[in-house]
Amino acid sequence: MPTIVVEVMPKAELLDPAGKAVAGAIHRLGENRITDVRLGKRFELHVDGEVDDALLDTARQLAADLLSNGVIEDVVSVHVADDAHASTGA
Repeated sequence: MPTIVVEVMPKAELLDPAGKAVAGAIHRLGENRITDVRLGKRFELHVDGEVDDALLDTARQLAADLLSNGVIEDVVSVHVADDAHASTGA
């Protein structure tokens, strides 16, 4: 079963308080080489049948209209996952 992955991130110019909290925790654990963390969202759209250009266009439209808030987020990627990187749903 093919999977379309949609990745959404906060706009670069906006603060990301959750990312700052994670970065602070990483530093408290002793890792100081990681300088910044930004949290985003990943959606996996499981597809019946083949993924064609029309379905990818539909996924891009859904990402813009439904899966992201265009005021504060950017859709950074809409792609077909290779099987090794798609979750199994287990």
